[in-house]
Amino acid sequence: MYEIENVLRPYAWGSTTAIAELLGRPASGGPEAELWIGAHPGSPSTATRPDGSTVALDELIASDPRHFLGEASIAEFGPRLPFLTKILAAEQPLSLQVHPSLEQAREGFARENAAGMAADSADRNYRDDNHKPEMIFALTPFKALCGFRTAAESRAIFAHLATVLDSAAQDVPAVIDGVIADLSGADESAALQAAFSRLIAGGEDVTAASDQVISVLRSGAPTEPHTDALTAVLGINDAFPGDPGVLISLLLNLVLLNPGEAVYLPAGNIHAYIHGLGVEVMASSDNVLRGGLTPKHVDIPELTKTIQFEALGVPRIEAAPTAYGQELYRPPFSEFQLQRIELKPGAEPVPLAQTGPAVVVVVSGAVVLDSPKSDLPLQRGGAAFIPDAENPVMVHPASGAGTSVAFAVTTGLGN
Repeated sequence: MYEIENVLRPYAWGSTTAIAELLGRPASGGPEAELWIGAHPGSPSTATRPDGSTVALDELIASDPRHFLGEASIAEFGPRLPFLTKILAAEQPLSLQVHPSLEQAREGFARENAAGMAADSADRNYRDDNHKPEMIFALTPFKALCGFRTAAESRAIFAHLATVLDSAAQDVPAVIDGVIADLSGADESAALQAAFSRLIAGGEDVTAASDQVISVLRSGAPTEPHTDALTAVLGINDAFPGDPGVLISLLLNLVLLNPGEAVYLPAGNIHAYIHGLGVEVMASSDNVLRGGLTPKHVDIPELTKTIQFEALGVPRIEAAPTAYGQELYRPPFSEFQLQRIELKPGAEPVPLAQTGPAVVVVVSGAVVLDSPKSDLPLQRGGAAFIPDAENPVMVHPASGAGTSVAFAVTTGLGN
């Protein structure tokens, strides 16, 4: 087992305090958006060897993939760690985004490489050849946009906006009337795509309509029965005034997660995290197609090709407790599953659910990882990489640590 040091990503939308407070260390003084825990080549963790020397985790794994990953993981995902774990702290909204399927990622990455696009080009859609299904587990109250509402629900919201504008003696923008007409179509998928396309490509007309809507809402216009959605719009506009994503957000489900709740996000699901602290797990990829709430590159044709224009319920994940005291979160992806481990003082150890490689991060108290080959104590904020060859591992409460909480991620093979 290897203790690992992990990389902070200082994106502007990050909280300046949440990750530091969670892990019990001083804040850096700047935004701390994501702590990357894994072997993604963009920001690999650093592993400490038994002799005290250090090595990037992706290099360590490459030195003996069968030992570190196991035959089953290599057969399914190749000689790389198939998942990436993050502690994510959103103080402001992230970009409205969608992730490609595996086939689309492979084709798009090859196409952009053949076109001679630089690996770090701002116009790139595909940074690697992998898909990026993901999940988020809320550590604090967590707000997100996730997938499309039904066309009828979205039409009711835009019709309400038209009513309050009319009541304020303001002309209803043609964009708003157009979206209402789009969402009235008999084919729901086509209706959602038409409304989204009108807003994402509407340019100055959409900005003007958004500004008008925000103005009337701030003047005290009634918001019932859509108060949650319209209140969220005001906060989103504060971060990205006039952006097409402001009105697009009204097409999407507003998700309010309590601590301990989780959702998963498959390919094609358009989403945006708005605010909160959570444990995010994904396939090891950095492929993002953005659709608003960002100054970065937006490729509308590629984005539209990727989005699943379908109204679905919010894809929540319930905990799956086992007879061994494990609390598992199993999304329908083979790359990963999440385990939450809570140990009271003096509690019996809990087996680590491990298929292939695993990572562990401690967010409260302290634990001891115990395998047939070695032991590794981890304090709050500590993290470890566990090779497939170290399985099985027991997680013990550390003496005098109080209640301890850790999260572990391994592959979802065999689920």
